[in-house]
Amino acid sequence: MSKMHITTTINGEPTEFLCDPSQSLLDVLRDNLGLTGSKEGCGSGDCGACSITLDDRLVCSCLVLAPEAEGKKIETVEGLAQGEHLHPLQKKFVEFAALQCGICTPGFLVASKALLAKNPNPTETEVRFGLAGNLCRCTGYDKIIRAVMEVAAEMRGAAR
Repeated sequence: MSKMHITTTINGEPTEFLCDPSQSLLDVLRDNLGLTGSKEGCGSGDCGACSITLDDRLVCSCLVLAPEAEGKKIETVEGLAQGEHLHPLQKKFVEFAALQCGICTPGFLVASKALLAKNPNPTETEVRFGLAGNLCRCTGYDKIIRAVMEVAAEMRGAAR
């Protein structure tokens, strides 16, 4: 099987890579490109640990074939921080202790950013629904939900 040449944009940077036609985008991100933030929790799209955005659509990268990235815009958890400056979601996850082992955290951060991009004023129910595709076995969800709600309020300029 011959390798495919893929041209895409990852976290704002033009990127090219070679991949097998059957290789998952998660495997390419982690193994070929060294972007190890996205985790493989289940390999079947059930846990959300590998969440990324593909053309601003939240997807499980373990379910996307790498060739599908051709010409697309990809954002991973590595794209959240700007150098040493953490994204507000990252800051609040730390402040609210909304993480423990860290396997699910990158997926929750990417999913939270995607949620707030579409709905900057979510209710708690909308946050819970928006993050329902992400599973956590360590922290529970309350700290994560509170952190996302606080960031939403701050981003609207209505910090509590």
